[in-house]
Amino acid sequence: MKTKVTLIGAGGKMGIRLSNNLKDHPDYETSYLEVSEAGLERMKTIGVTPGKAEDCVPDADVVIYAVPDVAIGKVTANYVPKMKTGAIGMFLDPAAPLAGHLAHREDISYFASHPCHPSVFNWEPNEKAHYDYFGGIAAKQSIVCALIQGPREHYEVGEKIAKVIYGPVNKSIEVTIEQMGILEPALSETFCGAMITALKEGADAAIAKGVPQEAVFEFLMGHINIELALLFDQLPGGKFSDAAIKAIEIGKKKIFKDNWKEIFEPESVKEQIKAIT
Repeated sequence: MKTKVTLIGAGGKMGIRLSNNLKDHPDYETSYLEVSEAGLERMKTIGVTPGKAEDCVPDADVVIYAVPDVAIGKVTANYVPKMKTGAIGMFLDPAAPLAGHLAHREDISYFASHPCHPSVFNWEPNEKAHYDYFGGIAAKQSIVCALIQGPREHYEVGEKIAKVIYGPVNKSIEVTIEQMGILEPALSETFCGAMITALKEGADAAIAKGVPQEAVFEFLMGHINIELALLFDQLPGGKFSDAAIKAIEIGKKKIFKDNWKEIFEPESVKEQIKAIT
């Protein structure tokens, strides 16, 4: 028996990737829901057609909510009450659960999974995989999964689908939904996104001082590579030079506030999620 899946937001920027990975999979009978014209056009390009919510949502074993964070509250309020008893509501990040947007239903399960995206330390054998920066096409990546509520066997059902929609997956890591909130948005967006945006602004500042753009790009990309390898134990025994350590301490004092780690505290994570939803 195939698992019946309904994918809401099937033509969105994220949803179209999931649609493409589900459409020919032998284990799943997938229905696709989409309301935007742009999304419907994307669906045409991969040969899938939209279904009707009244037909597929109440019949689905798993309903995947591939919709933007800002719309998740409205969408779940509409469709969660229509899910059948014993079904699984699957979310692509922790925003909806942690923002309190999930309808209280003890007769269904909730599951969340999010891709880590292909690692900077990946080795990929061909050009297609090498340039699959987002993942879900050819480059291997890890994922994180959380069973929010429901029987243990539903974790396995959700994880199996997650490995398909984000595939190829080389590692699946179980976390709690609260831990997933620390990973996204706190670590990956609030912290890392801000840091990497500052890297680009630093590059622009060097160019504005007259350093050739090509030199800035090559120098920065190379140093990001070696410094990541040193800090994240990819070079056994490797370490920063004494001069580099002194420069890092100068930079940290000038750039960071003393309380910057507060963004990982539960109340701050809730504030971040409220802002993006």
